[in-house]
Amino acid sequence: MAPRNKEQEAEVLQWISDVLGEKLPPGPYEDVLKDGVVLCKLINKLAPGSVKKIQERGTNFQLMENIQRFQAAIKKYGVPEEEIFQTADLFERRNIPQVTLCLYSLGRITQKHPEFNGPTLGPKMADKNERNFSEEQLRAHHGELNLQMGYNKGASQAGLGSFGNSRHM
Repeated sequence: MAPRNKEQEAEVLQWISDVLGEKLPPGPYEDVLKDGVVLCKLINKLAPGSVKKIQERGTNFQLMENIQRFQAAIKKYGVPEEEIFQTADLFERRNIPQVTLCLYSLGRITQKHPEFNGPTLGPKMADKNERNFSEEQLRAHHGELNLQMGYNKGASQAGLGSFGNSRHM
């Protein structure tokens, strides 16, 4: 598990506050996010109507459903599945750095949505960088020999007898 980065956590909370346009409740990072209410409000601000029902209070199970609804909504929004945290990572504080990574990923993905013109989080997303080579440029490469084409004078591992043998001392 990666170590926690307090600066990134503060940056994430500031970004959420800026997007929501409201002050977040005071407290430690994981406590502010734990019940999933802030996260559900965040995704509803980015993609209105993403989470239909937000449980403001209730049993642990009901609050964990908020987190699950948030996860489903951000997956639909475009956050890669491998960057989405597990519910227990946040609710049981098992892997808070994964939660931060997920929120950075969400902040990054907002740049791919032209309908959202609010604050961004993290580095700017790269655009497609397509290269078009002419036939002449492609043909010029065929004249080059690289080391894997037998240029190194027939060197091979044919005479190496140590494969499969035990080491004698």
